[in-house]
Amino acid sequence: MISLDASAFVFVAGLVTALATGIGALPFFFFETISDRGNVALWGFASGIMLSASLFGLVQEGLAEGTPAEIGIGMLAGVVLVIVAHEVLLDAEIDPKEYEEADFRKLVLILGVLTVHSFPEGIAVGVSFADLGLEGGTALFGFTVPLLAVFMTVAISIHNIPEGTAISIPLRAMGVSKWKMVWWSVFSSLPQPIGAVIAFAFVRYAREFLPYGFGFAAGAMIYLVLSEFIPEALETGADLPHGGKRVLAGGSALGSALMVPLAYL
Repeated sequence: MISLDASAFVFVAGLVTALATGIGALPFFFFETISDRGNVALWGFASGIMLSASLFGLVQEGLAEGTPAEIGIGMLAGVVLVIVAHEVLLDAEIDPKEYEEADFRKLVLILGVLTVHSFPEGIAVGVSFADLGLEGGTALFGFTVPLLAVFMTVAISIHNIPEGTAISIPLRAMGVSKWKMVWWSVFSSLPQPIGAVIAFAFVRYAREFLPYGFGFAAGAMIYLVLSEFIPEALETGADLPHGGKRVLAGGSALGSALMVPLAYL
């Protein structure tokens, strides 16, 4: 039986990653705009972090728990879920201005779009806590926390900061107040603590599915980077020298360089 305390601890970890998204709006308290070059660099930075967390965190840990085939099946399932979710929400592009005056149906649609992007990250956090309370972790707030969980929580939190900035850019252009930009940035990641608790409960009850869970989270996040983050960065940097590719590569390298050492602590 999973204790309420353990589930609450995982929920708080997921909530921390969501709150980190709000930090991405803080630059607008000091600057009016962020250049296309800076925006592309931020997308690259977030992509590097996500890819490193997936490959050196989730996939590596999954291979320690199961076979490459199990990881591969899990990754495929993660990709399929994101694709299907996108198809269900096809043409449901949300104008950030509509956040301000959304009716109930629009809010449901907005939450659906946000869930597609945020839920896999929450799953990654939840799966990483599978060994919570077991030997081999580090003592933290009265719990024995797996090092992978610390790594994933830090990785997703850092990744969420530039994502919050990207969310705030169109809101700022539309005259949304600074504190509301912080709120909507956090709101965009609220599915993460929910996904973290669901994934944690599942892998604790069905331990044999843990390798699939690691693969699922990794596959979903890698696909999001390749299908959403990188195309968005290239579109934003289309007018930059070399189409912004060098800036994107530099940001990605910086994100990877930041996370790779943490994976081997």
